[in-house]
Amino acid sequence: MAYGRGGLLSKALLPIPFLALPAMAEPVTLLAFGDSLTQGYGLADRDGFVPTLEAWLQAEGADVIVINGGVSGDTTAGGAARIAWSLTPEVDAVLVALGGNDLLRGVDPADTRENLDAILTEIGARNLPALLVGMEATGNYGDGFKADFDAIYPDLAEKHDVPLFGQFLQGLVELEDRQAALRDYFQADATHPNAKGVEMIVERMGPAVLDLVRGIPDD
Repeated sequence: MAYGRGGLLSKALLPIPFLALPAMAEPVTLLAFGDSLTQGYGLADRDGFVPTLEAWLQAEGADVIVINGGVSGDTTAGGAARIAWSLTPEVDAVLVALGGNDLLRGVDPADTRENLDAILTEIGARNLPALLVGMEATGNYGDGFKADFDAIYPDLAEKHDVPLFGQFLQGLVELEDRQAALRDYFQADATHPNAKGVEMIVERMGPAVLDLVRGIPDD
């Protein structure tokens, strides 16, 4: 049967069945839970650890949002007190980087261990993957203190079955020339990294964080 122009137009305007498109995957939300090193002490916002890590991960093709859960001066006790309410519903994984201030204050390693254990237990109870960032003691408090403190991180990583990254400043402590490292990559306090130091830290730690976020199963 022949159709007139009106008939053709009417046919053209018939509803076309809706074609379902695949839903876009949500970005992974990573909580960086730590102290002033995580928070970005002394740096412009764009130069801190969190935005630098987020940019590095995204440059590697990971769709990741990193939340700044760093609190300047925080100890593991402070972290244990705030971990529960820090694990908001959007958090998919956690980077735990605490213990430096415990060292500076000479906190009993048994207390540090107990606090970190509580933090990892809370994260595990939410079925969230975590990366534990270690810390190494100096010899200031004696060999016994150092041995007890240094054992905390590998012991807890094994207990909670989470990956362990050596220490937050790994990318800087590995440099052979200590004086050059302090001059070029640290702020005047010789404790907190400058913007270039943060870049070095992220380049060294980044692959471990990338493994963490890429291991999260799709919903």
